Amino acid sequence: MDVLEDDFTWVVRKALKGCGLAPSEASIRAGLPEPEVLAFTRGNFSPETARRLAPVLGLNPDALANHNRHAPKPLEISQIRRLDLPFDEERVNAWRIDSGKSFILFDSGHVAGSCLSALAGSLPDQVFITHGHSDHIGGIGDFFRVGAPVLGPSIPGAAPVLAGDVFHHDHLTIAAYDLSGHFTPSVGYHIRGLARPILVTGDALFAGSMGGCATPALYQHALHRLSAVLATLPDDTILLPGHGPATTLGEERRGNPFLI
Repeated sequence: MDVLEDDFTWVVRKALKGCGLAPSEASIRAGLPEPEVLAFTRGNFSPETARRLAPVLGLNPDALANHNRHAPKPLEISQIRRLDLPFDEERVNAWRIDSGKSFILFDSGHVAGSCLSALAGSLPDQVFITHGHSDHIGGIGDFFRVGAPVLGPSIPGAAPVLAGDVFHHDHLTIAAYDLSGHFTPSVGYHIRGLARPILVTGDALFAGSMGGCATPALYQHALHRLSAVLATLPDDTILLPGHGPATTLGEERRGNPFLI
């Protein structure tokens, strides 16, 4: 089983920052002793504490209370391959999606050469970038060098991508959606043409969590964009995040505390 990018402590810390609350303030609003809230943020999991804190932080109480059991099912579509790449002491994803005789790539990893090496000599027809953080664009120079077209939102050297743009690759249709907030501009890519619809989310949404936001205003914007984009998609949509395992929208609607 793949490990989630964020455990419950990261979920709560991101929500506290997004709400502009210190643990002491959250404890007062939740009617909990401050030491209990601090212990929770440091790894002492309690379903009861989770249920009391969740409404204060605008989180889904059931999802937070069961976060330690959230485990998305393994991805079962052979045309999708996760490239698990180095990012300092952590890991970052790039995603290869095959369309028959060729493939397209989403994000390029953090370390120059790592993504190209993981492709073992195969070259994508196109490279789509979700956003400009270094762990997602560190490898684009390799693809510029070999002549693979690179597209992304405000990415130096790449062809521009704006929300609402639609691209075609063989039998696949790729639509760009605005998923800004964690990083601005940021796009998700909605892909049709395989057995199930796909949304490449970048860092806007992880299995069981979401990307952190620098300010409460950006946090609210990120939640708004997620709500707007996900509202029209079916539960069987496969979500391919920038970190951590693939998941489905149905699993996240049930198990992601940020989706309420």
